[in-house]
Amino acid sequence: MSPLAGETFLALSLYFLRHGQTTFSRDNVFCGWLDPELTPEGMEMTKAFTEAYQSIPWRAIFSSPMRRTVATVQPLCDALGLRMESRTGLKELSYGKWEGQSVETVDRDYHDDFIRWLADPAWFPPSSGELAVTVASRALAVIEEIKQRHPHGNVLIVSHKATIRIILCNLLGIDVGRFRYRLEMPVGSISIVRFDAQGPLLRMLADRSHLNEHLRSLPGT
Repeated sequence: MSPLAGETFLALSLYFLRHGQTTFSRDNVFCGWLDPELTPEGMEMTKAFTEAYQSIPWRAIFSSPMRRTVATVQPLCDALGLRMESRTGLKELSYGKWEGQSVETVDRDYHDDFIRWLADPAWFPPSSGELAVTVASRALAVIEEIKQRHPHGNVLIVSHKATIRIILCNLLGIDVGRFRYRLEMPVGSISIVRFDAQGPLLRMLADRSHLNEHLRSLPGT
């Protein structure tokens, strides 16, 4: 059972789910707009999430259109008979010329860009890639749409490592340029933000208690 299963709120609660494992997340390779499938272990993560969270009374489910996010949430949609709403604003940050490359290769071939990006990814993009502030703009537009359409209840958002961290930084008043250094976001993890009269409140960060010990121990997540 999920840690907050069975709870209902008059306020809006957003559940942010990072997709299951892919070969790129397993191998610590830059993957933004590349579109890999889930690994078998990634599919196990998906099943574990569905079993733990299908008792939540969901108002809506939103997802990035990438295959790894759709595959992560489709079992839950099928189990509950809910329609997934796809939003391009929830896609991962584009890593441009770094897509499919290891950190070591990027540091060697794009060293100056890499150092600038490490210093402040909000305002320095990957080579031919996307600024974190650009991701924030498109992703927060989706959050605003959800808040307008669903002022109360539980809404699931299935997205990606950088995108979820960027959203959370914006909601919690953390400098977006620090998104890589302030929040962990392993594959298959769930984070929860509740909106009430005092604004957004982080109720859970990167929880993976719904995964078994083997899935939680996998490298490169």
